[in-house]
Amino acid sequence: MNLPPQQKSFYQRFLIITLLVIVVSCFLAFRIQTSGGDVNVQSIKMPTQNGQWVVADLFRPKSATKENPAPLVVVIPGFQRSKEALSNVAIELSRRGIVAVSIDPYAQGFSSSSMSPKAATTEGYGMFALVEYFANTDNLNYIDKNRIGATGHSAGGNAVIAGASYFGKQALKTGQPSKLHSAYCSGYVLCMTEKNLRDIRSNVGMAYALYDEGSYRNELKNADMRYASESLRLVNMSFADSVKAISEVSIGQYYGAVDARNLRVIFNEKELHPFQPYTAEAMANQIAFFEKVFDLESGLAHNDQTWYWKELLGLIALITSFVSLIPMARLLLSTPYFESLVHPVPPALPRAQGKGRLLFWGLFALGALIACFSFIPMAELSKKLFVAASTRHQTWFFPQRMNNAVMLWAILNGSVGYLLFFLSYNYFGKKNGVSKEMWGTKTSRSEILRTLGLALTIYFIYYLLLFSLYYFFHVDYRFLFMGVRIFQPEILLLLLIYGPIFFIFFSSNSLRTNAAMRVEGQAEWKSLIMAGIGNSLGLFLIVLVQYTTFALTGTVYWTVGWLYVNLLFAVVPLMFFLPIFNRYFFYMTGRIYLGPMVTCLIFITILLTNTVVYFPL
Repeated sequence: MNLPPQQKSFYQRFLIITLLVIVVSCFLAFRIQTSGGDVNVQSIKMPTQNGQWVVADLFRPKSATKENPAPLVVVIPGFQRSKEALSNVAIELSRRGIVAVSIDPYAQGFSSSSMSPKAATTEGYGMFALVEYFANTDNLNYIDKNRIGATGHSAGGNAVIAGASYFGKQALKTGQPSKLHSAYCSGYVLCMTEKNLRDIRSNVGMAYALYDEGSYRNELKNADMRYASESLRLVNMSFADSVKAISEVSIGQYYGAVDARNLRVIFNEKELHPFQPYTAEAMANQIAFFEKVFDLESGLAHNDQTWYWKELLGLIALITSFVSLIPMARLLLSTPYFESLVHPVPPALPRAQGKGRLLFWGLFALGALIACFSFIPMAELSKKLFVAASTRHQTWFFPQRMNNAVMLWAILNGSVGYLLFFLSYNYFGKKNGVSKEMWGTKTSRSEILRTLGLALTIYFIYYLLLFSLYYFFHVDYRFLFMGVRIFQPEILLLLLIYGPIFFIFFSSNSLRTNAAMRVEGQAEWKSLIMAGIGNSLGLFLIVLVQYTTFALTGTVYWTVGWLYVNLLFAVVPLMFFLPIFNRYFFYMTGRIYLGPMVTCLIFITILLTNTVVYFPL
């Protein structure tokens, strides 16, 4: 069905506007990332031990030259994070004349897996190898080898302290200063043991969120760093035996001396664990630490920060990239090859009354409760079914530890969604004016294959634009730790492994959104909001229970699985908007299939590229 000229012109303008917004947002983000052209940003790849390799983004200020060598800081993201996730740290350090190298930790992003199941502790997620190279090579003549530091958040913070201990032991053996001049650990204190700290010969800063969800694991079971054994140990063990030990840490006070390599400082920002790196206060504290230990005077105040503008522009690009799918699909459907996929939209369901309304809301609530109470059990089950990935060993058998949990949850809840839908129809709907013709399910094998071809075309165009923008501007569509990033070819293999299984959930959602929640006479915006809430409510309830319990008791409800709950900060928004896209694609084709095909391809690729993957070397 050809679009009328006026409508076609509208969708063409719509698409052009979205593309312009995306390109301009990415260009401006690039300007911020490069400090207006004063910093060069490029990707590097370095081979390491056992055939492994590390990929990183190198932020080199133009002020760093052979004649004026600059300090260098390795930036290490935490578990489930890639190098882009802490680009804010690299941006602010490079603005102040520090060379920053933000890495993809082993098994994350473009870096290889590791032969070690404890790569953060034993290899610093790849940081050990990089520091060795930076300290010994003559290639990077613009860095000061005597001022090499590292900073990391969460598991990345653990890697930093492990590195400080590793290079401290090396220094004790050689009688030379530690190659790691200074270390900054954010969001992790379990590493602050006597065994780790006794060999450190680096200046150390530590930041821990006052509302860190993982604080129940700490020795005093809380996140108050004034009296925490971990923070007291860090400060006291840096002193000579003749110095009286302190019994309370003064937050933000510097102890020790830079030249003696025993400077210590503790920060305790009032934040949650996943959001700690993304606050102006936490950033200012980190900037202050590195300026002090490296004896820098950048001329910029610590609260003079620009990284959040890049995050805002990334959010605009992220949202607009999803919006662009609508005019892109509509214009493709107007082409001769795909126009046969366009059918009249079936009539909406009759408005339910009496028992019908009670049944609808009862099933709505039941679906949300099942989604809520099944997530953690599915996460625990994934550890038993996918042992290799759960124990951080290399495998081709579902190698993504965290996505395996989400996948099992999706299988269960997609199947439950189908079951509830058909039970409702068989026992109530077909007796009360609902017919199968209203579902938009009528199709043929050739039409399904052509629909899949359209979905793949949209997927290809979407990621072709992203790869092109990354090539020119070195930025992706990202807001904090949520992002659409480029990927290596192996991810396409994972898409073949995970995609068909996840499709159970996506197709179930499209069926329920368009064949159960599209009601005659109901305002479209109300219908879409209700569908979005229905799809995300169960997972949102998990977050609500987790943090309400945390606020009331000081300990999260789910302790063992708290990292799986943190994963939901990125998943819940996707779940809310999923039905909206399924509805729009339904209106374009009159069928329920294009929506889940497109959204499954794109959303699952987003999940696959933003989580740990234990590919065999």
